Amino acid sequence: MGDKTDRSGIFAGDDPFAIARNWLAEAEQTEPNDANAIALASVDGRGLPNVRMVLLKEIETDAFVFYTNYESAKGQELAQSGKVAFVMHWKSLRRQLRVRGLVSREDGPQADAYFASRGLQSRIGAWASDQSRPLASRASLVARAAKFALSKGPNPARPPYWGGFRIHPLEIEFWADGAHRLHDRFQWRREVVSASWEITRLNP
Repeated sequence: MGDKTDRSGIFAGDDPFAIARNWLAEAEQTEPNDANAIALASVDGRGLPNVRMVLLKEIETDAFVFYTNYESAKGQELAQSGKVAFVMHWKSLRRQLRVRGLVSREDGPQADAYFASRGLQSRIGAWASDQSRPLASRASLVARAAKFALSKGPNPARPPYWGGFRIHPLEIEFWADGAHRLHDRFQWRREVVSASWEITRLNP
C-alpha cells in the first residue's frame, strides 16, 4: 500500500470498506433522512452520463450493493457498460465518499432475501412499475398495482427483472471538509479488483 503515515482519525485503517461502514454508521446518527442515499452515475449507449439517487443497501467485505429494476434505464446502462460511479454526501458530517468501479448482478438467494424483507406495497410496486418507461397516467399505475396485489397474494416472489447490482470498486475516495477549504482527501486506487490498494493524499 501507499504511504499511510499521514492518515489518522476518521481516515485511519487498512480496509476502505470498514472505513466506509464506520462513516455510514456515523451518518445514520446525524442525517435527517436516508443516510444511505447515493447519487449513482451510469452512461448510455451514446456516451451521455445519467445520474439518480438510489439507496445503498449493504457494504460487504469487498463491494457495495444496491437493488433496482434491471429493465430500468440505469439497469440497462449498467449492463451495457459494466461500469459505475457514485457519491455519498453527508451534510451533517461534512464528508463525502466517492466510488468508481465495475458492476455485477446479484440475482440469487441474497436478492430473494432482501426482496422478501421489503414492505408488501413495495414488493407489489416492483411488479407494477415498468420503470423508466412512459406512463399514461398515475391512475393506470395504481390500477396495475391493484391487479398485481390480487394476483400475487400476500407474499409475492421477486420479479425476474428485479434484483441487485454489486459494485466492485477500483477507486474509493474519502473526503472531509477542512478549514479555509483546505479539505482532506484520500484516494484508494487499484488497477484491477484483485490488486492491492494504493493510497494517495489528494489536493483539495
